[in-house]
Amino acid sequence: MNFREKYKPSVSRRSLLMIAGCVWAIAGGILITRALVQLFIIRHYLLLELFLGVVFGIAFYLILFTRISKKHITRIQLIKVDNPCFFSFFNFRSYILMMIMITGGITLRKLNVINPNILWTFYLTMGIPLAISAYRFFYSWFKNKQTR
Repeated sequence: MNFREKYKPSVSRRSLLMIAGCVWAIAGGILITRALVQLFIIRHYLLLELFLGVVFGIAFYLILFTRISKKHITRIQLIKVDNPCFFSFFNFRSYILMMIMITGGITLRKLNVINPNILWTFYLTMGIPLAISAYRFFYSWFKNKQTR
């Protein structure tokens, strides 16, 4: 057994579903919290704006995130290694995409490119699909007592 294999932080495929769910839930929770804090500071049309943010978030989930989360769940379940690396809940391309999205979001916020009064919409529109996707990972973890 080589050094890399011996010290690889490995977990079961089923555990990867829980890890992915936690990562997606944390990311979604951070964005939703930021959105709600910003929304309660603004308070123009609180219920209308909150309703619109939720509708946009659910639409974004249905349009894009259903495929993304399903693809990741299937990929995790079909990993051929019995105990894959802890970090393999994402593939390489998803890590790159995540870094671009985080960097882009921070850059937009720091440079004040987007009006802070509407920034919450972006947070909520991204946070809701992440939170719903996290639920899908948790459900898959719960449903699959033993991932094949």
